Amino acid sequence: MNALRKVLYSADATVEGGRSGHGRTNDRRLDVDLDVPTEMGGAGGAGTNPEQLFAVGYAACFQSTLIGIGAARKLDLTRSRIMSRVRIGPVVGGGLGLAVSLDLESTQLGFPEASALMEQAHRACPYSRATRDNIEVTLAVGGVAIAARSGAAAGHGLVEHLPTELHKG
Repeated sequence: MNALRKVLYSADATVEGGRSGHGRTNDRRLDVDLDVPTEMGGAGGAGTNPEQLFAVGYAACFQSTLIGIGAARKLDLTRSRIMSRVRIGPVVGGGLGLAVSLDLESTQLGFPEASALMEQAHRACPYSRATRDNIEVTLAVGGVAIAARSGAAAGHGLVEHLPTELHKG
């Protein structure tokens, strides 16, 4: 476990009604209706869901980490994009689990350099640290999964193409 030495920021939120309810942060900067997707047996209303919120939060944190690593190497990655996909489904042993894909789109980097930066960001990103060894996380560059070297990034050493809808702007 990575124990905090010092709290820099704390986000506080309240949810009423679970997945079909309403959520808001205590400062009201985020105030959203929640709906269960039809794929999970819900009404599929206009509200968001926890997986969408997690996808945005993880991608934002990951990209910020990546931009910082790039800046230390004199690379400007502020115009790069991270496409994230959070999937939910049944797991062995019962219950539901999550899997995440993070895909870097950057026109200025070759695959080897981009892959190395993604792996470094995955080691440093707070969301990656929080999920490490808990959920499958697949890293990719331009839709091609990065082969896992140390098991830290999922993909099991295979190079696969991620679904093209991740690349739609």
